Amino acid sequence: MTLTNPRPHIAVLGGGLQGCCIALALAERRARVTLYDRNDALMTQAAVVNEGRMHLGYIYAADTSLATARMMIRGGLAFAPFIERYVGLSPGELAPSQPTTYVVHRDSQRPVGELEGYLRAVHGLLQEAAAGRQDAYFGVDLRPAPRPWSVAERERVFDRSLALAAFDTPEVAIDPFALATAVRERVKATPAIETRLQRTVRTVEDEAGALRVVSDGPEGAARDRYDHVVNALWAGRLAIDATRALRPTRPWMHRFKYGIRFRQPSARPLPTVAIMLGPFGDLVAYGQGMAYLNWYPTCLDGISHAVSPPDWSQIPAPSRRARVVAETLKAMAEIILPLRDLEATSLAECTVQGGVIVAWGHTDIDDPGSELHRRYEIGVTSNGRYHSVDPGKLTMTPYFAGVCADRIIAP
Repeated sequence: MTLTNPRPHIAVLGGGLQGCCIALALAERRARVTLYDRNDALMTQAAVVNEGRMHLGYIYAADTSLATARMMIRGGLAFAPFIERYVGLSPGELAPSQPTTYVVHRDSQRPVGELEGYLRAVHGLLQEAAAGRQDAYFGVDLRPAPRPWSVAERERVFDRSLALAAFDTPEVAIDPFALATAVRERVKATPAIETRLQRTVRTVEDEAGALRVVSDGPEGAARDRYDHVVNALWAGRLAIDATRALRPTRPWMHRFKYGIRFRQPSARPLPTVAIMLGPFGDLVAYGQGMAYLNWYPTCLDGISHAVSPPDWSQIPAPSRRARVVAETLKAMAEIILPLRDLEATSLAECTVQGGVIVAWGHTDIDDPGSELHRRYEIGVTSNGRYHSVDPGKLTMTPYFAGVCADRIIAP
């Protein structure tokens, strides 16, 4: 349902990146927006505890239909232009990493030849999608095809027994902390957006041609009327959808995973690396000196198939934190040689935080047939004045913000 009311009032549930982007897009369309979040600040959960990878589809080689790659390319090409338009950040201010090297692990779920063919197929899709807007992806030149490293190149950076192949790609990551700071400031500076923090939304009810958001918080319970409601919650989205009779017809998972941030050493620059294909890890070296590290078997802390997942603690206990850092660094240093110069107990500015990952499926990524390897059945689901947004990946949030805003208020 597209509004013709020149000044509609719209509730956006969830103050993560998806909710903030939708709020900014609606505000530009002259809507009054009320943005709800249960935390005491915006952008403090999943949006800032991931690696910030701006996916172009290269990691989804288990989806041989290329549907996930097509979806990720759509989001990847939309991200920087949206953030520059609505937040005012240029690509360089997002501290993009160096382009990602994809490494094929000895225990990969797909052989090297198959993965190389997949990377080249994705490159072809990328060339088609980026035609006429080659600078849309953070100013990165998208024309060069993924380049296989020579044996000599590979052995200077990776363990020869574990890294069977390595490929240059144009894919980058951005520092989610830099993005979160800028988004918070822009939302605060936008008069059309009212932010209601420390409010937990309980349900959304029908109300005479409109909707009511029922919430509670330190100031007590409230029932507020809106022309439209957008559910941009992350871990809580399915529970609120259920109050609108939007119940999943397929299995889903909430996974809780830790990530490690630290200051890069000045002595030896770190590469940006993604290891494929399976439950491995990532190393991201951002453009302003920070780095991100994870190793999936160690950093995964919980899985839930409940509509509302457990209230996992974002900050691990000291003993768990020490084990996450030590075991992750050990496992990744076995593959990536520059990490062998680092000591787990002396990483500068080191923090460990966890966040929830929501996806369709019932088995984890160690299963080659898991739905986690396919992320294209995502997007905006609308039922009258109620809209539920599943971005799937951080990459997709600005793209779906535009889709959602256009659906409510025609541009």
